[in-house]
Amino acid sequence: MSKIKTRPWDSAEHLKTEDDIAEYFEACLQEGRDDPAFVAHALGVIARARGMSAVARDAGVSPEGLYKALSGKGNPSFDTILKVIRALGLQLHASKAHS
Repeated sequence: MSKIKTRPWDSAEHLKTEDDIAEYFEACLQEGRDDPAFVAHALGVIARARGMSAVARDAGVSPEGLYKALSGKGNPSFDTILKVIRALGLQLHASKAHS
């Protein structure tokens, strides 16, 4: 019996277009609405898809700081999150929560 070779899923590999990125971020905002680390991690995935160094430069933060902040284990400031969202060409949206 031959072994099947697998590798871990990496969402960043599948974010090819601006629409892919926007839809992914929207889904992550909905899924992680009570988990700031989940949302930060989602931004990290998008930043990796775009190129972490370019996103760091556009956001005005160091690449190392960006990796740490968006790792899902970091605790980025809201200011950093907004800078990254702008650097990615995304926007936050608000709507009435469904009970």
